[in-house]
Amino acid sequence: MSSKDIELMAHLMRRAGFGATRDELEAYAAKGYEATVEELVDPEGHGISHVDSDNFYRHHPASENAGGNPTNGQAQWMYRLINTPRPLEEKMTLFWHHVFATGNAKVDHCAVVLEQISTFRKHGLGSFRDLLVMVSKDPAMIFWLDNNENHKHAPNENWGRELLELFSMGQGNYTEQDVKEASRAFTGWTIEPSLPRMPFQRYPWYFEYRPEDHDDGEKVFLGHRGRFNGEDIIDIIVRQPATARFISRHLYNFFVADEVQVPSWQDQAPRDPVAINRIAETLVTSGFDMRATMRMLLNSDFFKDESIWYAKVKSPAEIVAGTMRLVKDHQAPSPGIGEIGLEPGYQGQALLDPPSVEGWHTGKEWIDSGSLLRRINFVADRVGDTSLPGVRSIIDRLSNAEEMTAAEMVDACIDLIGPVRVTGDTRTEIITHVEKGGPVRRGAAEEEMAVFARRVGETLQLIASTREYQFG
Repeated sequence: MSSKDIELMAHLMRRAGFGATRDELEAYAAKGYEATVEELVDPEGHGISHVDSDNFYRHHPASENAGGNPTNGQAQWMYRLINTPRPLEEKMTLFWHHVFATGNAKVDHCAVVLEQISTFRKHGLGSFRDLLVMVSKDPAMIFWLDNNENHKHAPNENWGRELLELFSMGQGNYTEQDVKEASRAFTGWTIEPSLPRMPFQRYPWYFEYRPEDHDDGEKVFLGHRGRFNGEDIIDIIVRQPATARFISRHLYNFFVADEVQVPSWQDQAPRDPVAINRIAETLVTSGFDMRATMRMLLNSDFFKDESIWYAKVKSPAEIVAGTMRLVKDHQAPSPGIGEIGLEPGYQGQALLDPPSVEGWHTGKEWIDSGSLLRRINFVADRVGDTSLPGVRSIIDRLSNAEEMTAAEMVDACIDLIGPVRVTGDTRTEIITHVEKGGPVRRGAAEEEMAVFARRVGETLQLIASTREYQFG
């Protein structure tokens, strides 16, 4: 197989998952691109198993019911991100967490936020219309956007507004009156009364529809007239051309290339209008089926185009999960996963706790002086640890090669850690550093091999510290 085949497969696995080791990339490339996409979009149909959650809970029992401790919930999800054999399923879960941003800082019940995440995992590749209904009934979302305070004689507009502005259509495609009418339609959609949290901590929350608290009067919404309930509103929303365009731009920004942030979408044209239109057309013709849409997106020419390779800044969750998958750390539910679950938050993306209903700002806004240093140190610490199985695999591959120059070793490390496109002055600086250590010798004695392994680890650390490594 050609290096281009490997590079294209690496691009696919970065965007549709969290990266892959060289062994995995070669196996995928041998299988073929389209066949790999089919496995990604339909893991159930290909007999691909789930993460063994029961085994994780046996070792970390506090994580099974995270309750009031978001650290346990973040550890549980991070373990899945690192170990899932269904990478697109988990990537879609993260995507919907970006779109339907719901934060434990307000909900203060991590278990119900995790239930929302589970909904994204189970249904994120299904019908967008059905997912909107599920989110509308989700207790974490109801509390997050105050729909439990939305009553027949005292409407609360928070949910109705964000449903239109951030979850489906985007600004400029509805009126204030549409917000009011949507809010009326969702009166009575609330949470069952729950037992007090003390003394046995938090109890589950469940959706409840209270017909006596629902405004059953006539409403006029987006030009349609009727005695609408919440599901009627969602049916009208998904028929709007603006909805297909809005979700398409979200998909493009998350899976293809960095866009401007959502508040600017009304004022700035898409980076690739042709691609957005094609995604939107697929959404509409498929009945908003996300599996069909993602199949088209991942197989499209605009996704495979080399101009968008390395055109996205990796999110903190991608940096952490991708690095752990590369070095093959925490592949079993070992101690320390709690700290790894917290790591994206130290870099600016606390899982289960987005900063607002708008979610996180992406692209270059992931990077500032503090977060960049944290990202570099996290990756460098792992790829420089020559005891980790994934790092050992890279060392072993280089050990099987012929004698090499410093430039050859650097290029091989650049290839095996990604591939990453590190060129020009950056590559020259890394080669110069390696040359200062003297000739590259693998040797046969144990001490010589240890020195060689250390030099490979240091080279990987230098590559991981480059600007280029931060792009996926």
